[in-house]
Amino acid sequence: MNLDTQTFAAMIDHTLLKPDATKKQFEVLCAEARQYKFAMVAINPYPVSMCSELLDGSGVGVGAAISFPLGQLTIDEKVNETRSAIADGATEIDYVVNITELKAGNQDYITEEMTGIVEVCRDANVVSKVIFENCYLTDEEKTTLANIAREVKPDFIKTSTGFGPGGATLTDVKLMKSIVGDDVQVKAAGGIRSLDDALAFVEAGATRIGTSSGVALVKEFNKRYGN
Repeated sequence: MNLDTQTFAAMIDHTLLKPDATKKQFEVLCAEARQYKFAMVAINPYPVSMCSELLDGSGVGVGAAISFPLGQLTIDEKVNETRSAIADGATEIDYVVNITELKAGNQDYITEEMTGIVEVCRDANVVSKVIFENCYLTDEEKTTLANIAREVKPDFIKTSTGFGPGGATLTDVKLMKSIVGDDVQVKAAGGIRSLDDALAFVEAGATRIGTSSGVALVKEFNKRYGN
């Protein structure tokens, strides 16, 4: 494995998206992110301002989950939520696609939605990620989304919210990466709790790992590889 501990840690989106999360838990999340130099903290929009202050000067990003976890807001609502999160200090945006429109075959809607959010992020120099929620999709629908992403060019496409009935799979990561190639990166998220799983996703082409088990994964990586 051509990774050292710090490079691996910098691939992790340190995640706390539970509805009953406390302010103390967000403080711990941010302290851990500082200590281990994770890529970012993945949170809902409400605590973005607080976490932005806690992470000021750390180099750790603040990621807001938009229209999460269902993706059922309108395009205007998603764009406005994105703008609001950025104004509060978000440096990354993970939004959920409208699966209803995708299943209706409305590619124009999906393209308009993705373009609107990605452009807001791009204008603000903010990282954009598109959550597919693959557990609800056919391979054809996953392919359609990836092809749209290849044209719109968000920074990342992402497997899952972690709130659906299924999470990341190696098959999905490989499929997504095979379509977008080097134009768009892939984030694997949902159910990733072991180091072996995380490294398998990296090997499959993921460059970000969304997990609430980041500290344990980095400790295990360091114990196993010692670098």
